Amino acid sequence: MIPTDTEANVLRLAKAEAWPVGTIAANLGLHHETVERVLAHAGQPRPQLLPRPSILDPYRDFIAETLQKYPRLTASRLFYMLKERGYPGGPDHFRHRLAGIRPHRPAEAFLRLRTLPGEQAQVDWAHFGRLPIGRALRPLVAFVMVLSWSRMIFLRFFLDLRINCFLRGHVEAFSAFSGVARVLLYDNLKSAVLERRGAAIRFNSDLLDLATHYHFEPRPVAPYRGNEKGRVERAIRYVRDAFFAARTFTDLDDLNAQAQAWCLGQAADRPCPEDRSRTVRDAFALERPRLLSLPERSFPTDERAELKAGKTPYVRFDLNDYSVPHTLARRQLVVVADERTVRILSGTDTIASHPRTYDRGAQVEDKDHLAGLEAEKREARHHRGLDRLTLAVPQAQDLLGQLAERGQNIGSATAALLNLLDCYGSDSLARAVTEALRCQSPHPNSVRHILDRELQRRGLPPPVQVRLPNDPRVRNLSVRPHDLNQYDALKEEPHAQEDPAYR
Repeated sequence: MIPTDTEANVLRLAKAEAWPVGTIAANLGLHHETVERVLAHAGQPRPQLLPRPSILDPYRDFIAETLQKYPRLTASRLFYMLKERGYPGGPDHFRHRLAGIRPHRPAEAFLRLRTLPGEQAQVDWAHFGRLPIGRALRPLVAFVMVLSWSRMIFLRFFLDLRINCFLRGHVEAFSAFSGVARVLLYDNLKSAVLERRGAAIRFNSDLLDLATHYHFEPRPVAPYRGNEKGRVERAIRYVRDAFFAARTFTDLDDLNAQAQAWCLGQAADRPCPEDRSRTVRDAFALERPRLLSLPERSFPTDERAELKAGKTPYVRFDLNDYSVPHTLARRQLVVVADERTVRILSGTDTIASHPRTYDRGAQVEDKDHLAGLEAEKREARHHRGLDRLTLAVPQAQDLLGQLAERGQNIGSATAALLNLLDCYGSDSLARAVTEALRCQSPHPNSVRHILDRELQRRGLPPPVQVRLPNDPRVRNLSVRPHDLNQYDALKEEPHAQEDPAYR
């Protein structure tokens, strides 16, 4: 509505001054349609302008004939047909002109769909962007189920669109409603309908198992008939505007807790569209007794996957690694996971259980699994040390054998002889071990005494033991000792400074 004085001014300028519509609109700050409406109400028809010639005029008969024969022909295909016949215009100009030429089909009218209490519920997914978790960027999706009669909403957020999340959303919705609607209506999404050819529909087998367990009928809407599930579409729009907009949350659990409180609070207190004299909460109280009762046990919704452990004791599941006992490396295993826990099975036995993480590239470990591997590796290092000792000093095998016959600790004896090998070299240790065996004194202390006595006889200082870091990459290195006699030969050569050539 515009003020009365402005309307009078429009009529004066149009009739007394003969101003055109555009001039009146520009000078009075009005839209040209507003000026035209004022003039039409006053009985002054809009002047009919003569149509301007168009470059499309020579092709109008061809367009009309083609559209009469192929009424669903697209504008892009029709444009290229005209280009082949010499049409000089561009695609945008052609689309604009074609809109006024194409015969308009009558708009389809829809009946208002009504359901009985407890008869129907509608289900759909809704995307809400992405949620960063550690190094991962997970999709944030919402499972929405709405009861068609009372409009009670169930809302649950997930981090993926897997079928187990789809089934878990159903189970939790049934539990929240304390019952099941007789018919569940779906769009043709892959979680429900795998393939459709006309009336032939191939449902997801997991969804059929769920329907058998809870005794409801899964029913997809007809193709291109989104109005048939308009209740869940409007519920999703309501969730976006009234719940998710400007919502802050710490993690997925916090978001779902807020969603549950919102469904039982604000969403339940809104007027029921079927009868605005009552709230959704009141309508749901009337509908709940009409729902199908729940079975004694819930439908299992755990995710199962057959995976193979690698050469390291881990299995990769959902972008992260979970440890298993080292004895099961390179074995085929089964992973069973819910939202909180990841269980790893070998046959029917649970061999590992871990808290689930939604990060990316994380290693979730059990200390017992790694402790067993470390103990085995330490035992392997012991055998590697024994092999190294007997390879450098073959006589040491006889010495260790005699120690074993006397009930001595072979591990500590091997470690002591390896220290002597590092300090004195293989040749000196071999001579000392041979002498210890000849003297019938097979013990590392005897071998050390023989080596020290030999150093004293030669007037040499005792060797300095080098402490290596506790790093297996260093400790497991095998270094072949070199003959040091060439350095002793340097003492017999004349000193370089006494040579006249250096003066």
